Amino acid sequence: MKKDNLLDEFYSLVQVDDSDGHYAQDIRDNNYFGMPLEAVVKAERRLRSQTERCIAYFSMEYGLATSCYNKLSSQLALNPSNKIPENAVFSNFRVADYFFALHQNNILDLPIYSGGLGVLAGDTVKTMADYKLPVAAIGILWNSGYFRQKFWFKYGQAPEKMRWDPYTYPGLIPLKNIIKISLKPEDVYLRLWKYYVYSYQHDAVVPLILLDSNIEPNSQRAKNLTDQLYRSDNVFLKLLQRVMLGFGGVSALNDLGYNIDTYHLNEGHAVFAFIAKSRGMDKDKLEALKSKFVYTCHTPVEAGHDRFFFDDLNKVLNKEDTDIIERFGKERSGLANLTLLSMNISAAINAVSHNHQKVMHIQFPSYKDQIQYVTNGVHPGTWMSQEFQDLFGKFPETFVDFKANPMILSRAAELKRNADFRLQLWQAHQSNKNNLCKLLEKWKLDKNLFTICWARRVAAYKRPSLILHDISRLVRIAQQVGPLQIILAGKAHPNDNLGFTYINEMLDKVDKLNEDYDKLKIIVLENYDISLGKLLSSSVDVWLNNPLPPFEASGTSGMKAIMNAVLQMSTVDGWVAEATDKKIGAFFGYKNNEGSVGDESDLHMNADSEELYCALERMVGLYYKTNQNGKLNSASEWIDMMIECISTAAKFNTYRMVDQYKQQIWKIA
Repeated sequence: MKKDNLLDEFYSLVQVDDSDGHYAQDIRDNNYFGMPLEAVVKAERRLRSQTERCIAYFSMEYGLATSCYNKLSSQLALNPSNKIPENAVFSNFRVADYFFALHQNNILDLPIYSGGLGVLAGDTVKTMADYKLPVAAIGILWNSGYFRQKFWFKYGQAPEKMRWDPYTYPGLIPLKNIIKISLKPEDVYLRLWKYYVYSYQHDAVVPLILLDSNIEPNSQRAKNLTDQLYRSDNVFLKLLQRVMLGFGGVSALNDLGYNIDTYHLNEGHAVFAFIAKSRGMDKDKLEALKSKFVYTCHTPVEAGHDRFFFDDLNKVLNKEDTDIIERFGKERSGLANLTLLSMNISAAINAVSHNHQKVMHIQFPSYKDQIQYVTNGVHPGTWMSQEFQDLFGKFPETFVDFKANPMILSRAAELKRNADFRLQLWQAHQSNKNNLCKLLEKWKLDKNLFTICWARRVAAYKRPSLILHDISRLVRIAQQVGPLQIILAGKAHPNDNLGFTYINEMLDKVDKLNEDYDKLKIIVLENYDISLGKLLSSSVDVWLNNPLPPFEASGTSGMKAIMNAVLQMSTVDGWVAEATDKKIGAFFGYKNNEGSVGDESDLHMNADSEELYCALERMVGLYYKTNQNGKLNSASEWIDMMIECISTAAKFNTYRMVDQYKQQIWKIA
């Protein structure tokens, strides 16, 4: 198609709000913010087709970082608020903390996520684009994101409100489309935005449609609905955010003319989409509507299952809506349970690991026959470091077309006795580790010292402070077995007092540590994000994962690490329970009794920290037998485990995951 015709068709399909010509500089010829415009036009056509089976994927959050993947560019100057600000470091090397900070010259992640659920949603959408599936993703444009984390001496985490500028964020465009959702208190108007997620070959896209209530003529209360992600201090606001995602998402799809066959609810946050679609339907049509909905549950933790009083629902929705919620989502307590509602209105239900399926069978025994599992994965194009992509490219006969087929990584085991591969594998790892050392050079990180990392959302069941439980034991390991470099990172929800306490406790312990810094370095980083996550998960020697079983539904950070040959030290929970037959590191700690979920508040800190330290001693000892101040013993078992990590990564990726969704959940060829 001619460039002019392509551009005309784009503007006929996508109603860009560009009264001042702001976006025309980046959308011209066959160019969309530095990517091919033709891929966008093809996707928009397909979503309006009457012959395609199109999918709408609803999620409250999406983790997307243009600094790591989908590298859209703009001719316009970037607003400084869209750059990663300077971040402090808290360590037991206080002089460096005082004089230096981390300066990363990166663009912010699209600030519409809080943690693993959002990153999983982002990775899923990227893989849908790689597979050229006709999908529209639905989310919310959070005007203040989640929050910016600041560490304050003696006070732990101090959450600060952040601001960013969506109008100069590369690739994000406002539409002329304004939709209205009518609720009992008031009408709420939503502006639609679009952000196109490209395939790794840049030949296909998935449009992400974002809802924004921060417009006229909304009241201030309505404008605040899309202000900050996961506001839990106000029940009414919490409810309205979920109603907005469901009702607003359905209205947006209708307004855009998309022909949707399957509605995928990524968590129960979006279940009001079913309520919106059901308005005016009789019972027969209602049953037919259920065949179009599928639901993914992501948590066994009690706080993850949203519940609301019907009195609150009645203040927002009409009687027809609440009658359906009562019919499909009322639990014995009398509350509306969005997890229960989601399961009762869906043709397919899935947990996010085999272990999580077992937990859901215990929690929801009457749904045992319906609950399947599709273990989560990570997107290879995002999380595989360039060094490892280059490494696999040097062995093309083994890793045939690994970018299109990451399952081929299983063949890494065939190279276990290949001396050249073992050496180049270690060199690629050391190159990654050197990148981390450069970032933290003021803190004197050494690429030949054993380095372990715990980084993820801070929550009680994830036990962030477990490795710091007995500082004196850590000191002894560092002095007697070998030096340790420990890196910690993660945010606690601003209203999670227990999570806040953990961060405060961790910082306090680090602050009191006056041992020899050359032997034991402990570094705590602010504002854990996707770019930092990519660097850490590809650069350390060991990835630490110690949730209390069975409360980690899946977890994905360790999957990112094994893709880069980083060994695991983990309790047996989530995805790890499917990899215990693999020699990818060390497994330790408490296991819940079969058939019982156990007590979320009994954290087993004393017993599990003892097991962690014993495992740590063994791994540190093996590391220094493998790497003796830069001299490699390439025959070491450590290299065997690194190769086993790569081979195991063949399963734990989003290509396998989306294949299973296509077959088991969406029922498409």
